Amino acid sequence: MTRTITVGLDGSPASVAAADWAAREAQLRDLPLRLVTAWQWQPPAYAPPAGLGVPVPPRDLQHAGAQRLLDETRKRVAERRPGLRIDTDEISGLPVPALLKAAEDAELLVLGSRGLSRTAGFLLGSVSLPVLASCRRPVVLVRAAGQGGKEDRRESSARGLSAATDHRDVVLGLDLHKPDDTVIDFAFDAATRRAARLRIVHGWTLPPYTYGGDLMPGLNDRTAAQVRRELADVLRPWQEKYPAVEVSARATVGGAGGHLIDASYDAALVVVGRRVRRAAVGAHIGPVTQALLHHAGAPVAVVSHD
Repeated sequence: MTRTITVGLDGSPASVAAADWAAREAQLRDLPLRLVTAWQWQPPAYAPPAGLGVPVPPRDLQHAGAQRLLDETRKRVAERRPGLRIDTDEISGLPVPALLKAAEDAELLVLGSRGLSRTAGFLLGSVSLPVLASCRRPVVLVRAAGQGGKEDRRESSARGLSAATDHRDVVLGLDLHKPDDTVIDFAFDAATRRAARLRIVHGWTLPPYTYGGDLMPGLNDRTAAQVRRELADVLRPWQEKYPAVEVSARATVGGAGGHLIDASYDAALVVVGRRVRRAAVGAHIGPVTQALLHHAGAPVAVVSHD
């Protein structure tokens, strides 16, 4: 079966931005675009109990609304991306299981992520967070313009509507302790397709040794040099595999989350990994990914790995 770039639609501005981003990604990868929506209505988390004033839309209206959303989105994307194969699929079911099922045949799944404000960033809702935490395929979250980042220069990153000549960096958050080939390869491939530089960020912590309240500079310098060598060793085979990609690698002191957020403001895409955890309950996406999803100024690709 041919893989697709699949995008989940719900009619929000964020899902419109996600569809536009996914369409461009489909062209970059020479893959079909698949628009999906789940039309079984799900009451919001803040709704009062059933029977207390929250009417459930009739099934025929839900179905008609889903079809209209797919048709309108397909028409708009086709006008902007002539020649792109676009498939549509309305799924009878709740959004989370429907999107997880749709993602099984996808090269990657793209979702819109609603923003609270220009400063609050992503609001991970009742759909995007559980999908992200359970999906085994890469998931890209795209925010609508004006829903995060620092004013206009960051809004184009949030939309993901870069022109063909826009070669902004792809940013990779790299965990040197457990580097995963799937995550690294995804980032190098994304940079290759965009003819973009790959900016790699690794955060590391200073050793807790002190003398008179001051950190020991000699030990810290040796530790920093060792981290840089390890970073170079991990990246060497990937630079040989992707010789056309310009790589800028930086090992930064402190947690990676803040550095990745800063790097995202002028990036085309930020790539991070999510280790699959087989816990019985809870959404496990990690603190760095969580921070990015709330504050990044560019689309964020979360690549799951074992």
